[in-house]
Amino acid sequence: MKIIKKVNSFNEINKASNFKNVSSVSNVDAKNQNNILRIIKGALFSIIISVIGLLIFAIVLTNSNVSENIIPIVIIVISNLSILIGSIICNKRIEKNGIVNGMLVGLIYLIIIYFASSIAIKSFNFNLKSVIMILCSILSGTIGGIIGVNLKK
Repeated sequence: MKIIKKVNSFNEINKASNFKNVSSVSNVDAKNQNNILRIIKGALFSIIISVIGLLIFAIVLTNSNVSENIIPIVIIVISNLSILIGSIICNKRIEKNGIVNGMLVGLIYLIIIYFASSIAIKSFNFNLKSVIMILCSILSGTIGGIIGVNLKK
């Protein structure tokens, strides 16, 4: 009889520990899902900031004598500042893995922008400016991720 009681108590302990493991796994999954949503929101927030910045630049360009040669430079600066801000905001709430999450914000931003550009512009091509934009975007996303993780709430 004592052996049966010991086996039953062992089974109960085992079941309880398995339940804790399952609940901790579901908590991790929920946390990862929230982090992915925050990264996507960071990229979308970056796009919104870029659109606002580019609209302001378009107004300045139309109403002044600014040279059109600076357009590519301003586009890269506006895009990278918006990725930096989006990464900071995104990683401030995630609080870990700022480098990776910042890179992901930059990459998601670029994928959306290049996909939209290829649809909107029939003669869209990949050139040296595109490579510079990709590298700068990943770098600014990384820097934003590092800053965001290290900001105090």
